[in-house]
Amino acid sequence: MKLSKKVVLLGPFGVGKTSLFRRFIDNEFSEGYKVTLGVQIKKKVIQLPDGRELSMIIWDTEGHSNSVEDTRRSYLLGSHAIIYVFDLTREDTYKDLYKDLEYLKNTYSKVIIKVLGNKLDLVHEKEMKANLLELNIPFDYLTSAKTNKNVQDFFSDLAKEIAE
Repeated sequence: MKLSKKVVLLGPFGVGKTSLFRRFIDNEFSEGYKVTLGVQIKKKVIQLPDGRELSMIIWDTEGHSNSVEDTRRSYLLGSHAIIYVFDLTREDTYKDLYKDLEYLKNTYSKVIIKVLGNKLDLVHEKEMKANLLELNIPFDYLTSAKTNKNVQDFFSDLAKEIAE
């Protein structure tokens, strides 16, 4: 039996949502920056450890300027997972993280919510983890769409979790 689950990428402008999307779906990375307008949707089929197939329908949404409350509700309806992405090199992309996560958890209480710090290739990993922990910034994974560090592992773990 094939499962189909909707996954939405959210976060501020320029944090690398589209780069993560392209890295996971097509195993590609581009240095050129193009703003996502609206939403881009693609599918990737994942083989689960138990032999089932999971079709992940991934929505790459435009970046928000103030908070995730600015995101069109239609993008989030029917989601099985929401991935909130922030940029490890720009503190302004995670300063409102608690407010955004609180809104998401209250509004989409039955949806799995994960937090990714992206652009790990531009920082020292140990120092960055220490800084985030000191600032009490929650995260599930630190990734680099450019080098593919932790991208496949994250999506594989997410696939297992949403298939349960």
